[in-house]
Amino acid sequence: MSDRFVYHCALRWSDLDAYGHVNNARFLTLYEEARVAMMFAGGRAWGVDSFADGVVIRRHEVDYLRPVDYALGRSSAEAAPTVRIELWVDQIRAASFSVAYELYDGDVLAGTARSVLVPFDLSVQRPRRISADERAFLLRYAPGLTG
Repeated sequence: MSDRFVYHCALRWSDLDAYGHVNNARFLTLYEEARVAMMFAGGRAWGVDSFADGVVIRRHEVDYLRPVDYALGRSSAEAAPTVRIELWVDQIRAASFSVAYELYDGDVLAGTARSVLVPFDLSVQRPRRISADERAFLLRYAPGLTG
């Protein structure tokens, strides 16, 4: 079964730029939070702990479609405003994979991105191949890809 991983990320006051919008560099932080939730928490839930042992970013591509502001009308005394990030795996190779993202401000698509990731062995400081368990986990979020 393939599906998107959905993550609701709270915006922080420090995410804003001088214009009151989420700073363009902070989009990468929001994507990172969603990716870490999928790979570390989601991976552990599926019995795959190895991503927490080392994964590095090889490339980011980001498209900014519209500004995102800190919409106080979407917040409460208990919760900051949030954005929804949907992510999925769109490519798996022997020693790398890519994750695609869509960032929604309410129901409006505000940004898209793609990251190429490489599993990394921190003890020897070099890339490693994707394990069979990692591949099986990634395929869960890879619509259209097969083993």
